Amino acid sequence: MINNNRKIDKSKIPFCSIMGVNIAAIDMDWLLNYTDKNLKDLSGDYMCVANVHTTVMAYENEDYRDIQNGAVMAIPDGGPLATEGKRRGFENMSRTTGPSFMEEIFKITSKKGYRHFFYGSTPETLETLEVKLKEKYPGIEIAGLYSPPFRALTEQEDEEICAMINAANADFVWVGLGAPKQEKWMAQHCGKIKGFMVGVGAGFDYFAENISRAPEWMQKTNLEWFYRLIQEPKRLFKRYLHTNTKFIYEAVIRRK
Repeated sequence: MINNNRKIDKSKIPFCSIMGVNIAAIDMDWLLNYTDKNLKDLSGDYMCVANVHTTVMAYENEDYRDIQNGAVMAIPDGGPLATEGKRRGFENMSRTTGPSFMEEIFKITSKKGYRHFFYGSTPETLETLEVKLKEKYPGIEIAGLYSPPFRALTEQEDEEICAMINAANADFVWVGLGAPKQEKWMAQHCGKIKGFMVGVGAGFDYFAENISRAPEWMQKTNLEWFYRLIQEPKRLFKRYLHTNTKFIYEAVIRRK
C-alpha cells in the first residue's frame, strides 16, 4: 500500500524488520518530538500500533503486511517487539504503546490547541469517552465522534463519513476499530482524510474506563498481554496461544 501523496520522508525513521514488518526503532520521546515537528505533513497519513498479534497476522498475510509497511510507521506497542529490536542491535528502541501515546498527546493538547476526532467503538463508549476526557483534560477540543455500523459501508455512506471527518478539521483522527479492521480502514482512506490517523485498538475503552490497563510493573516486564488475557479469557486465549507461540518460534528462535 503506497501513499503517492506522502509528504513525509520515511527514510528518516529508523526501523527494525521483524517477521517482515518494519517496526519503528524508537521511544516515546522520539515519537512525540517527531509528531510535533511534522504534524501538518502527517495529515492524511496513518500510523499503525504494532504488537505480537498484528505482526504475526502481517507475517501470515501479505496484503496486511503491505498495509503495516505502507503506514508512515508502525510503532512497537508490544513489549516483545521492543525487546526483540534491542536484541537485534536497536538499543534506543523501547515499548511505545498506543494508549500511552494518546495520553501524552492529551496532556499537551490544550497547550498545543490540538483537535481530536474519534472514529470507532460503540455510541455508548464514545459518549463515556467524551465525558471522561473532558474531566481529565480540561480544554481538550473534541472535534467529533462517530461509531460506524458493524457492516460494510456503501460508497455513498463512506463519502459522507469522510466529508464529516474532514469538516471537523481535526489534527488527530483516532481510529478504534480493532485489528486488522482499523489498519485496513486507514490504508483505504490514506490521502482522503484530513488529520493524522492513528489506529489505537482498545485505546477508546481504556480512556472510557471500560477496561483497565495493567499495573506499571506488568507493562515494564512485557506482561500486559497476560493482564488482558485475565480480563477477556474467552476472546483472547486462542489468539495468544497461536500468535505468541508463532512469534517466539519465527522471530526469537529463527530471527525472522
